[in-house]
Amino acid sequence: MRSARRRHLLWSVAALAWLASGVTASAQPRQLDSLKDVFAKLYSCWQPPPASRASPIDITVIVSFNREGAILGQPRITYETAGAGDSDRIAYRVAVMETLQRCTPLPLTEGLAGAIAGRPFAITFRTRKRPPKPEEKRAWLIQKIL
Repeated sequence: MRSARRRHLLWSVAALAWLASGVTASAQPRQLDSLKDVFAKLYSCWQPPPASRASPIDITVIVSFNREGAILGQPRITYETAGAGDSDRIAYRVAVMETLQRCTPLPLTEGLAGAIAGRPFAITFRTRKRPPKPEEKRAWLIQKIL
């Protein structure tokens, strides 16, 4: 009876340890190992203002990160859609800064951290719909009967 109780206790402790290790592993963010991962992470944090509050615009920010993935210096807005109103621009600038606050510090691998530290990133957040490209006409494919 005692050995069964002991075995049950050991299994219970092992199960709790396994569950605890699973909780800590999932609580840690996945480390970013490539530039594609960095951009995907930043775009996943992007929440544009609702259309009821601001008209859709495109906006580009230049930002640098340190080795720990925190913002280095001041992010700069370098592009906003032409013809956007002041209230739209302000709403989108606030949304960009909130995105950067939500996502940073980035969980960078040691190799990627060393590669991108101090280098500027130009990140464009697009919310406008692009007009369809006109169909290309190829003169050499048009058959002409003489």
